[in-house]
Amino acid sequence: EMLSSPWARFYSNSCCLCCHVRTGTIILGVWYLIINSVVLLILLSALTDPDQYHLTSAELGGEFEFMDDANMCIATAISLLMILICAMATYGAYKQHAAWIIPFFCYQIFDFALNTLVAISVLVYPSSIQDYLRQLPNNFPYKEEIMSVNPTCLVVIILLFISIILAFKGYLISCVWNCYRYINGRNNSDVLVYITTNDTAVLLPPYDDPGNGAAKDPPPPYVSA
Repeated sequence: EMLSSPWARFYSNSCCLCCHVRTGTIILGVWYLIINSVVLLILLSALTDPDQYHLTSAELGGEFEFMDDANMCIATAISLLMILICAMATYGAYKQHAAWIIPFFCYQIFDFALNTLVAISVLVYPSSIQDYLRQLPNNFPYKEEIMSVNPTCLVVIILLFISIILAFKGYLISCVWNCYRYINGRNNSDVLVYITTNDTAVLLPPYDDPGNGAAKDPPPPYVSA
């Protein structure tokens, strides 16, 4: 039944053409775990030394601060949550617990949808790029060079860049989903179900259960005629 579904054509046990989807999910979870741990360390250092990361409104040309205490606390909480989700995905792939991978998969879907909305907003409102560039600080690297680029070419470059990112994120989503299906199918195949004539299900023990062979008597010795 699983092979006849329309999603079966996208199912594969290989990831990145060289490793198993379970190994790829573990590597991906560890990679996200390292990135979010580094971000958390930066945020904690910013909380201990706020003057180093605060940008005043005069530097930004606006009426707000770039990193105030509320934003720092929210970012720290998000980093802690991401570390928990990535650790759950890594542990679930390593110990073959499919349910532990679901939060990380949901995060991937949310991140993909968010990047898709960004691409749609750039396509529908191309002038928003120029407005965003004008709001950047004057000391932002290569600000003048980027603003001097043709607006149409800039939109095409940004859309191409976002499309590459979306394609890569979509591939990673498929790898994690295939890992979930592999672990789920592997766990379900360990239990055999026998359907009787009165529509009742009886669980059969595995073939390697030592109790199966203990109840049987050994065959009689062979006697030649």
